[in-house]
Amino acid sequence: MGRKIAVRMDDITADMNWDNFRFFQELFEEAGITPLLGIVPENRDEKLHCEKPRAGFYEIMRELQDRGYCFAMHGCYHLYTTGCGGLFPLNSCSEFAGIPYEKQREMLAFGKEKLKEQGIDVELFMAPAHSYDANTLRALSEIGITKVTDGFGKMPYTYRKGGIVFYPISFLLGRSLKSRDGVTTLVIHANTVTEADKERYRKIFEEYGKNMISYSEYLEMTPVIRRFPGRVAEYLLAKGKHLAGRIRR
Repeated sequence: MGRKIAVRMDDITADMNWDNFRFFQELFEEAGITPLLGIVPENRDEKLHCEKPRAGFYEIMRELQDRGYCFAMHGCYHLYTTGCGGLFPLNSCSEFAGIPYEKQREMLAFGKEKLKEQGIDVELFMAPAHSYDANTLRALSEIGITKVTDGFGKMPYTYRKGGIVFYPISFLLGRSLKSRDGVTTLVIHANTVTEADKERYRKIFEEYGKNMISYSEYLEMTPVIRRFPGRVAEYLLAKGKHLAGRIRR
């Protein structure tokens, strides 16, 4: 199969940085791919308020959906309310991990319905700060969301046949891009990229564009079963990366 790279964009809202969003759209078109977009159903995070909300936001999103873009529900309000890292502890904050199951289910059902009312169908979940727990996964299953964009690995995986499928992101971007096999996800936060970042991304797309695939192709891949030792290893990798980031700061 060789190396394959899918792309996801977080923090998609009506008041995001639209110039940066359009910049990445041009890169996608040049590479001939479509990404996964993580839409916040009801953005209450002041850090994501970049400009005046764009009129016709959902009309634009529906047009992209018709063009092959995939969509994930990116949390509910994008507010961090606990200090839990959850099952994938890349960070020590969460909108969901540590919250009672009933409240999580209520928030997730609200977010999914809000997007559905706007004509955006989602089968994927994108957790703010990559943080979720067992109750999150249980609630997602119950409301009909069967896929999560997170985890580490070279292929989509599930804990059991018929269970939620995880689509891994890159552990270390440079290493992931240069790997010779497997699939990974390049994660982009367009709101915060600088001009220097844009140049770096442009070079990545120029060098690795031939290895990039549309996210819809990623979703068609058959997941492998991940056993308990693999889950423990993933947890330790995520925790280690989080601790290393704190030390660097």
